[in-house]
Amino acid sequence: MYWLPKTTAILAGSLLVALGVNLFLVPHRLLEGGMIGIGLLATYYLQLPAGLVIIGASIPVFILVFAFDRRLFYHSFLGMMISSWFIDVFSFLRPFNVWSTASSAVIGGSLIGTGVGLMLAYETNTGGTDLLAQFIARRYKLPVAFVILGIDGIIVGSSLQAVGVERMVFSFFTILAVAATTHRFSRIRHPIKPYTIIGPLHSVRAKRTLCTIAPTERDALDPNPRKSTPRVEKGWGKKWRN
Repeated sequence: MYWLPKTTAILAGSLLVALGVNLFLVPHRLLEGGMIGIGLLATYYLQLPAGLVIIGASIPVFILVFAFDRRLFYHSFLGMMISSWFIDVFSFLRPFNVWSTASSAVIGGSLIGTGVGLMLAYETNTGGTDLLAQFIARRYKLPVAFVILGIDGIIVGSSLQAVGVERMVFSFFTILAVAATTHRFSRIRHPIKPYTIIGPLHSVRAKRTLCTIAPTERDALDPNPRKSTPRVEKGWGKKWRN
């Protein structure tokens, strides 16, 4: 059953990415960072299918990851193929945009980030620079959304002459929305613990809170857990007191 939620995440994430790209970004000729941005540039100026360009441009990254992290390679290949295919399949949505450039930048970026985040949560991605970002994040223990933001910023910033100042500014709004939603949804499989301790661990409030936590979690929180110590009492031998 492991592949069922993973496949669902790939399909749902790919659909969200395709909607964000085709319904919101392409009608205003906006960019997203990474290989999607490169695919969009190829669409704008060479009339090439964005998904096909993404697959071709991702090949060097897949070769690199295959050499160092086979597990990540196998988990990412299907996500890249389906998301790239969806981007081309849903290209018929491009004439239906009725939103302003600013709204399209934020909504499109949010949809893309949600899709990418869902895929990252299940250890897959859209390939290209998302794969590279996940590879870097795993090796250096960094938040993957911040790595994606850095790579996307470099790509969008270098496209100034191609898209102009106005579209580049709105494209930065897009990548910020992508980074925020990616960070949020990539952590859905790691929920925040339902308790919070305020103040030193030796305080009365902290001790009362620690008493409601499972022993293994309590030991991890308390750096100096109290040990059980023996006490000798007359008449009935040893008793134990915490």
